[in-house]
Amino acid sequence: MAGIDSVDQLKELGSTLTGIEAVLDLDAMRAEIAKLREESADPDLWSDQERAQQVTRRLSYLENELNRVTSLRQRLEDVATLYELAEEMDDADTRAEADAELESLRKDIQQLEVRTLMSGEYDHREALITINAQAGGVDAADWAQQLQRMYLRWAERHGYPTEIYETSYAEEAGIKSTTFAVKAPYAYGTLRGEHGTHRLVRISPFDNQGRRQTSFAGLDVVPVVEQSDHVEVDENDLRIDVYRSSGPGGQGVNTTDSAVRITHIPTGIVVSCQNERSQLQNKATAMAVLKAKLLERKRQEEAAKMADLRGEGTSSWGTQIRNYVLHPYQIVKDLRTGVESGNPAAVLDGEIDEFIEAEIRWLRQRESEQKQKQEATS
Repeated sequence: MAGIDSVDQLKELGSTLTGIEAVLDLDAMRAEIAKLREESADPDLWSDQERAQQVTRRLSYLENELNRVTSLRQRLEDVATLYELAEEMDDADTRAEADAELESLRKDIQQLEVRTLMSGEYDHREALITINAQAGGVDAADWAQQLQRMYLRWAERHGYPTEIYETSYAEEAGIKSTTFAVKAPYAYGTLRGEHGTHRLVRISPFDNQGRRQTSFAGLDVVPVVEQSDHVEVDENDLRIDVYRSSGPGGQGVNTTDSAVRITHIPTGIVVSCQNERSQLQNKATAMAVLKAKLLERKRQEEAAKMADLRGEGTSSWGTQIRNYVLHPYQIVKDLRTGVESGNPAAVLDGEIDEFIEAEIRWLRQRESEQKQKQEATS
């Protein structure tokens, strides 16, 4: 058969894939797919649009996941056959083809393995992302808009639906802030490591002297609230403002005051929604975003309280997380994992999977270390 090295690699990948299949529980996945297919075939399902969309999204996700795993298993068998063929024929070209497929297979299995590391309480949920321009003036507003595009392109590359709830445009260029949803299972678990400050260094296109400018944008990632969360909001704690939606340059996109801004007075959290024509729909969406942010705030407060009780410091990983340098050299580097890319253009076009996968492993390792410390002191 193939040489010892390739045999060992095939065994290693086979063992890894078997572990992944056990964690994902393919039998349970198939059972849920059958149940969802039956539910989606019910003509009455679409009387509840929100429920129907949840069912179809979940079904599509599970079918894709199952196909992904079974395809990897088939490819593993095929590459083993290819090595045997290369050995029998003593064909260098066939062996080179097998080597290339083995390397491709390794990367794909490692990507799937990352999915099994997402075991947090809210990791399975969809994600709400808010981006705010920070220090840097007009460059920061332009940078915030570039980040919005980067994440929307990333979602598009993966076939994940997105919905922009609100965008506040800056006067000269870019945006002050934006909130959008990534409507895919495990979107929160996948993206939660992106939470923090993103720093851009470049020659400013807005500086007529062509000077280098450093600008910052903050990213907030929270899980979407579900009915089981029971997040209580007192109407007396809210200030609700309505206004007219607008686009870049003040161009009206609505002719009625349908956009809604909700301020939660006790916490100072402000959320907005302007993507719907109806003021009532915008208010409902804004309330859902507010509840998601309040749920995340509560979770963080509880985690900080437990850390204080154990005599630990609070986590600071959500501050500055990544540098994007376009001048005097070109590099994107994550300050926590050390992952870097010499192709910022590709990164800003949504090619960020390498950074995300490293973050998930890094977060899982940190959480595992914290758990061990907790068990040692209890």
